[in-house]
Amino acid sequence: MQTLPMDVPKVILFTAIAITMVVPVVGITARIALRPIVDAMARLRESSGRNDALTMVERRLALVEQELQAIEGIRTDVRRLVEEDEFRRQLTLPNTAQPE
Repeated sequence: MQTLPMDVPKVILFTAIAITMVVPVVGITARIALRPIVDAMARLRESSGRNDALTMVERRLALVEQELQAIEGIRTDVRRLVEEDEFRRQLTLPNTAQPE
């Protein structure tokens, strides 16, 4: 079996130069190619954060609306109690009008 004569230091020098040239080119290419994907992922994450905030605000608003409905129910009950109390007072008052 014959082997080709190679100069090891020259092979190492060629490999080092090739790697030195290829790595930046690959890095720049990857950055250009992946930039839109990374931007889309960032926008998606940002919009999901907004959706979470919007969902939380909607939930709080629904709770406030429920509280207002409960308060309105209490107001109606109090109004009925006041009317009933006035009616009972009128029943218990002595009749001041003299029949003719």
